[in-house]
Amino acid sequence: MPVARPEPSDARVIALVDMDCFYVQVEQRRQPQLRGLPTAVVQYNSWKGGGLIAISYEARKYGVNRSMRGDEAKKLCPEIQLVQVPVARGKADLNLYRNAGSEVVSILARKGRCERASIDEVYLDLTDAAEAMLFENPPEKLEAIDEETLNSHILGLDEEVGKQKGKLAREWLCRSNATQQDKLLACGAIIVAELRMQVLRETEFTCSAGIAHNKLLAKLASSMNKPAQQTVVPSSAVKGMLDPLPIKKMKQLGGKLGSSLQSDLGISTVGDLLKFTEEKLQEHYGTNTGTWLWNIARGISGDEVEGRLLPKSHGCGKNFAGPQALKTLASVESWLKDLCEELSERLQSDLDQNNRVAHSLTLHAAVYKTNDADQLKKFPSKSCPLRYGASKIQEDALKLFNSGLREFLDSQRAEIQGTSKTAWVVTHLSVSASKILAKPSGTHSILRFFHSQDSSSSSKEQTYVGIDENSIQFSPSGGENQVAADEVEAKKDPMINRVDSNPIQGDQREVSYHKGTNSILRLFHNLDPSCPSQEQTYNEISQNSIPSLPSGSENRMAADQVEATKETLISHVKSYLARGEMQKETTHKGSGPILRFFQAQRLPCTSSDNAVPSTSGAEHEQELDRVGTYEESRKEKVEINDDLSSLHHEEHRPERWRLNPEEIDTSVIDELPPEIQHEIRGWLQPLKRAKTATRGSSIADYFSPAKKGPKSSNS
Repeated sequence: MPVARPEPSDARVIALVDMDCFYVQVEQRRQPQLRGLPTAVVQYNSWKGGGLIAISYEARKYGVNRSMRGDEAKKLCPEIQLVQVPVARGKADLNLYRNAGSEVVSILARKGRCERASIDEVYLDLTDAAEAMLFENPPEKLEAIDEETLNSHILGLDEEVGKQKGKLAREWLCRSNATQQDKLLACGAIIVAELRMQVLRETEFTCSAGIAHNKLLAKLASSMNKPAQQTVVPSSAVKGMLDPLPIKKMKQLGGKLGSSLQSDLGISTVGDLLKFTEEKLQEHYGTNTGTWLWNIARGISGDEVEGRLLPKSHGCGKNFAGPQALKTLASVESWLKDLCEELSERLQSDLDQNNRVAHSLTLHAAVYKTNDADQLKKFPSKSCPLRYGASKIQEDALKLFNSGLREFLDSQRAEIQGTSKTAWVVTHLSVSASKILAKPSGTHSILRFFHSQDSSSSSKEQTYVGIDENSIQFSPSGGENQVAADEVEAKKDPMINRVDSNPIQGDQREVSYHKGTNSILRLFHNLDPSCPSQEQTYNEISQNSIPSLPSGSENRMAADQVEATKETLISHVKSYLARGEMQKETTHKGSGPILRFFQAQRLPCTSSDNAVPSTSGAEHEQELDRVGTYEESRKEKVEINDDLSSLHHEEHRPERWRLNPEEIDTSVIDELPPEIQHEIRGWLQPLKRAKTATRGSSIADYFSPAKKGPKSSNS
């Protein structure tokens, strides 16, 4: 639906640069022997010589046009050279031409804001460059103007004889009494001519251009004089250019809207459109469309050059004409696989090179019913959110096709599998990705919440690794969610075996973390990694977790030291298990997994290798509650993760740590997800001792028997 946008009050200079028979030029650069010869690029399908995609101007002189096939073109021009377009996955591969178009865009972008309209068309907003030139070096003060600029076609000039063309152009360009708009257009013509010559020198491609005050007029002017020429549209020449123009030559009027203007209002040219008032057009086509039609009849357009060097969408399609038409779901699925693979490659390339992500997947198809005389109904286009990966795109595209086919056949229970007598035939199939936006900066895995602020702390690294046995380690380069192969293997094999078998290699394996990231672990400063009970807790949170490796000579411990460490850890676990058996019934109700995790960090440290600290009174009861909660959460299975890092901690034992609410950085809590905030805040509140029921264990014991009333004095 066209949108009526008011034109800015300030004059603009807009150009459309259109490459001349671009595909042919790309092939001629690849094969210089084709230069100057009648040449055409044909489709990969060799039936009747292949359909013509692009035709050189030498071949056009013989009457060859794009509606022909190769065999017919050779009859008109026996010398024509037919070059087949590159083929990939059974269809045309246009990457060669896309890349060549990018070369041109990079040159044009040096002078102004660019919008890449297609492979071979680029809009340029040269307003700033023209204003700067007009201020610093206006055309009327130029001593010499290059020949390419003097060959410009300026609409509205009376050219009596061809040899006066350059002279008339110079007079128009260098007028001192010209309007501000025309002076800016003159500067724009000089700039565009310079750009076109730069494109020719650097890429060997010729191009044509239209220069005007808006995109609408620049587009129309670009095709008026080809090849390798440019056309300027002053404001005074707009009416003369538009009046005789067929209505369907206007942009967005080549389809139903243009046909409606012809049939309903009898309009055949743009000049005929001028006969209708804005109110009359709004009455027929609505407020917005009516105003837009009224504007374009007068050459008014407020569309801006969007400043886009990259395409707005990526699409892959294929036509299936005649006997090639698809008649079974299996054939559709096969072609969707190829199309989706190509689309996935282009999306991944865009992501890698331009850091952009597409968000919408759309399927288009041309389908008709073989047993239905009504061929007017079209196959509905279907869209869904895009998931990256060729297999996922293929899966979603097939679902979209099935959904559209059921709707097209007017039945949810329609036979869609297809047979030799199928009721539907597919003649076109395409998939496209749109809503392409820049990848948001700072997007990372949720595991960044659990990164340690101080990556040098061995205890914090171990705590982080133990949070989830399936956690993803970030690569040392930072920011990429990729799992190194050695870290994956580390999850499979016990750490002690790896260190025993290859201590030097184990010494080299270090986990890198992002520095400066806020972490939930900031709530709990200075964890005591030397405490064996805490060390055991860290290891047990994830039985297959990877503890951080100590560096230096600690990795080359003797086997007897390893066994001694294992025995020490086992003895402490048995001590706490014994205490946990005594307090299984005294657990905190409603405790969440995060609460249990951090309660485990607060288990009391032993003052010596084998001693169990003694407490008294309320403190002792609270400690028993903590141990009971921890043991119940781990009562199904307790395993010891043999880890040499505890040896390192024993030699560098810091002071014991206990939670002090006054030392908690509460600002970090506000950065956490709401559900975690609620649980952490609840945990920080003083723990309340649950009241032990004094009645029996049966539910009937909770209900007291009805009290008997006092005996009546009459009884």
